[in-house]
Amino acid sequence: MSIKLGDTAPDFDAESSLGKINFYEYLGDSWGILFSHPADYTPVCTTELGKTSQLKPEFDKRNTKVLALSVDGLDNHKGWISDINETQNTEVEFPIIADQDKKVSELYDFIHPNASATLTVRSLLIIDPNKKVRLIITYPASTGRNFSEILRVLDSLQLVDGYGVATPVDWQDGEDVIIPPAVSQEDAEKKFTKGVKVIKPYLRYTPQPNK
Repeated sequence: MSIKLGDTAPDFDAESSLGKINFYEYLGDSWGILFSHPADYTPVCTTELGKTSQLKPEFDKRNTKVLALSVDGLDNHKGWISDINETQNTEVEFPIIADQDKKVSELYDFIHPNASATLTVRSLLIIDPNKKVRLIITYPASTGRNFSEILRVLDSLQLVDGYGVATPVDWQDGEDVIIPPAVSQEDAEKKFTKGVKVIKPYLRYTPQPNK
């Protein structure tokens, strides 16, 4: 199946490096990141999972739980985690799904036959507490992900949900945000008490509400 933005993320049960998990139970009421990597014991993937582990405090601040996945087995995962911890100076605490039967990979369209008929691509989904898919990014096997961008999108999505704003190009946490055109000028001035800067009737800025 092909998953699109706004779809409900499918639930699943799977074996992982931390034991059997149910996806929805694991997420609870948290935000979630589910990402696939092509194979264990590969260089780019080692750096990616190491970085993910190092960012645990940042994900915790954003009430976000992380799961990784490949089509390798549990024994490979456990041995590889030891290598990740050693080479990336970290301790991997999030689960890595062992999707040898490709059930989850097919459910989430992580295998792109024209890239590889057997290995998963570098896909990543952000899933909100209502289990809706809010972001989908897919990278080629040769290119490691930019986790600073993933944190930036998480911040944006949580801000959008909490305050009814939008974020402009290259926005970073703490910078001005955009007032959606659907909000009238009168309502904007009442809602955004830090001020409204009008560039055009459809382009209005306000300081980030939660700063």
